[in-house]
Amino acid sequence: MDARIEQVVTSGRLSLDDTDYDVENNTYIIGDDDEVVVIDPAHDAEAILKEVGDREVMAVLLTDGNEHHLNVVLEVAAAGEEDEENWAPIALHRGDRLLWRDYFGRLAKEEDDEDDAKALRSLEPDIWLEDGGVFEIADAQLEIVHTPGHTPGSVCVISEQLGVLFSGDTLHRGRPGSIGGVYEDLRKQLNSIGALLTPLPKDLKVLPAQGEETTVGEEDSRWESWGALAQDED
Repeated sequence: MDARIEQVVTSGRLSLDDTDYDVENNTYIIGDDDEVVVIDPAHDAEAILKEVGDREVMAVLLTDGNEHHLNVVLEVAAAGEEDEENWAPIALHRGDRLLWRDYFGRLAKEEDDEDDAKALRSLEPDIWLEDGGVFEIADAQLEIVHTPGHTPGSVCVISEQLGVLFSGDTLHRGRPGSIGGVYEDLRKQLNSIGALLTPLPKDLKVLPAQGEETTVGEEDSRWESWGALAQDED
């Protein structure tokens, strides 16, 4: 297999519901020596593009629309190209359209140039991700699974060829994914995690958007115990 996975760890600050959180994020670069797909770029476009090198970015996939997945997405999609027609397409689930519009709307308010502000307000993802959708890169397929809960449009990405589940912030090692321990809709998130993990091979590697890797089997064995977290949220 020519396709491989590279990881870039970046850190920064995320504002969520008027609270600031310091977060460390995993960005994944999947591809071969010529072309790549980038999953969840965050904080430091320069570090991510340094890892990409001379390879062409074919798409940028976002597992959710929270700020830390948006703050360098345009720079990574551009990959040094000034002509927007040559930028890589950005893909997000439609359920997170409001998060996208809120973020770029805030950026527009900070712009002095009205044309630039208008462009930011009208900006949309190039591709709306759908459950069951598939991206191909090198000799690997990346299948999209809608996993609402962390955000309405959260997704995970499965590659059977690479033997990996990119779980975004839906699932972290040892716990449901969150920002600073805050859950938007934990019951829905837990239902999504359960439905996601049950049919998958137990030895499938899980690569989350935050923290260390794990396996489907490890997290599936913990899933029922997380119900107590949902009760605490009620």
